Amino acid sequence: MELFKAIFERRSIRKYRKDPIPDEIILEILEAARWSPSWANTQVCRYIVVKDQKVKEELSNALPPTNPAHNAIIEAPCVICLFAKKGLSGFRKGSPATDKGDYWFMFDAGIAMEHIVLAAWSFGIGTVHVGLFDAKKAQEVLEIPDEYSVVEMTPLGYFEEIPKPTPRKPLNEIAFLDVFGQPYIK
Repeated sequence: MELFKAIFERRSIRKYRKDPIPDEIILEILEAARWSPSWANTQVCRYIVVKDQKVKEELSNALPPTNPAHNAIIEAPCVICLFAKKGLSGFRKGSPATDKGDYWFMFDAGIAMEHIVLAAWSFGIGTVHVGLFDAKKAQEVLEIPDEYSVVEMTPLGYFEEIPKPTPRKPLNEIAFLDVFGQPYIK
């Protein structure tokens, strides 16, 4: 699938068929994440593929009941959990290199997860970015050491319906030339 087609067509999917996803496809999706850029090539992101129903149910308990992805975590054939090593991305010689502190791993994780969801979409597999959850609880469920932070997870699965696109602001409202407020396009 062409990149721009995947970018423009991808939607958040929260209802999945039970059809399993072949491991070969999951590996290709993870390979796309592996090639995502990171600060100074620190490659801080790690991934756990969850297929076990009990673990998925425990992970869903880390989400507030009002999170619309709650059932998707349970019902999807698998969930990819992305966690990142703290204290590396955005650091030079052990000290933060920018005013963002130990936040750069979040940027690296966001890029990696977007690689995952776009790669999945190219295989006809739906996803949804899930960031509203109790990270400490998820970390316990997944037995992740303290030097890492659970950043995001996404269920993966084949789907029946593609939701309608949500409205986007026009470029003339969000893109500027040289300084804030100077429209890039008129």
